[in-house]
Amino acid sequence: MSSLLYQQIARQLADDIRKGFYKPGERVPSVRKLSTQKGVSHATVLHAYATLEDQGLIRARPQSGYFVHNTPALTAPTPPIARVEQPYAVTRSGIISEILHQSRREGVIPLGAAVPSSQYLPLRALHQQMSKVTRFHSQKAYSYIFSPGYEPLRRQIAIRMRDAGAVVDPSQIVITNGCVEAIQLCLRSVTNPGDLIATEAPSYYGLVQLCDLLGLKVIEIPTDPDSGLSLESLEKAADKWPIKALVLTARAGNPMGATMPEDRQRKLVAMMAKRCLPIIEDDIYGELMFEPGRSKALKAFDCSDTVMYCSSFSKTISPGVRTGWVIAGRHQSAIEKLQTFTTLSACSVSQMSVAAYLENGGYDRHLRYLRQEYRKNLSSFQLAVQQYFPEGTQITRPAGGFILWISLPGDIDAQRLFEQALEHNISIAPGAVFSHSEQFNHCLRLNCGVPWNRETEAAVMTLGVLAKGLLSKNKVVEAVDEEVA
Repeated sequence: MSSLLYQQIARQLADDIRKGFYKPGERVPSVRKLSTQKGVSHATVLHAYATLEDQGLIRARPQSGYFVHNTPALTAPTPPIARVEQPYAVTRSGIISEILHQSRREGVIPLGAAVPSSQYLPLRALHQQMSKVTRFHSQKAYSYIFSPGYEPLRRQIAIRMRDAGAVVDPSQIVITNGCVEAIQLCLRSVTNPGDLIATEAPSYYGLVQLCDLLGLKVIEIPTDPDSGLSLESLEKAADKWPIKALVLTARAGNPMGATMPEDRQRKLVAMMAKRCLPIIEDDIYGELMFEPGRSKALKAFDCSDTVMYCSSFSKTISPGVRTGWVIAGRHQSAIEKLQTFTTLSACSVSQMSVAAYLENGGYDRHLRYLRQEYRKNLSSFQLAVQQYFPEGTQITRPAGGFILWISLPGDIDAQRLFEQALEHNISIAPGAVFSHSEQFNHCLRLNCGVPWNRETEAAVMTLGVLAKGLLSKNKVVEAVDEEVA
């Protein structure tokens, strides 16, 4: 059975459902009928219907067939694209530290930091491999494995890079302490303090603070929630300012969840290669694309050693193992030197354990489970936000990962919402931490990598009530101001 064939059938029927051709509660074509229409086997249709069930779009009724799930359609608009502002130095560390602290506090529902729930991590399988490593290979596991890292792990990563569309040799991979160290090493190898880099608007708050620590200035490039970074705006910015590098996520970006179409990826790589400017690609959510095979990493289109690729297993295996990697091309020797004389090496036990898990732990099966769960979670969060938040709220539609970007109406201050939510033991990430400008102060990011249950739904409902309260207060203040005027 062709995997692409059942996926094509599932996508087409999903589009029909979302466009309203099949209403909630209505029966979709029977397996027999659809197999005749499409000229495919019953097994292919059943696989397509199973995919739609995993997405929460249809439900099977015994002896009756398949029916559109009786849930409201997602009709909320997506947030607008940002505008270009002047380059800036960065200072937002206080509120970010508070978000990270609150996400670990007992009793708090962690919708702020983008950390997957342990329920979704292969902890048992990882523990088994770690036990074997420390028992049978203790001499090596408790010693240094110097840069570029453990060769069996680099070999496994090279194999997995084929799924991203990139053909690399294990010798081209350097193992790092997570994705942030990979990005930091890239930035240090191609910039100096005072230099200017370009990134997305809004952008991952860890990158924003990393630039502050490295003494770099940032120019934010407007990013569309659907198609990603604006190439037109980037070109204008590169003509106007002395940009030294671009840092972005092309697949399931953070915080917007945008995925850049393949034609724009090709154009971006070619444009930066022509200017001899490096791209630092953060692809940490790449393996969590809901429809694997439909998108590639920027590195797949790199014919001139322009893209420095960074990723990690923090979102798929465990954030605690701190195992990431970088493919840096001509900058590899500089990165190995920087790593050797700073962090020295990544953790040996983690490297060996992750390598053993990738070889023997059913990682691809685990990824299929994650994609299904995160897709269902995102759908539940989106529909709940649409139901409970103020009218006019805008919601992104990520094609992968587990984070949701929300734009609130009426200039609601998401920082104030963050403070009020903490009083109800709910942590969120206010939009202000994803930029130094003020244009995202009415936005927030939710972590959907937590189980969707009554407690989570109650938390989203509470956030909606608080947001409505802030909106009402704003309207009262505006009315008073008008009277006074």
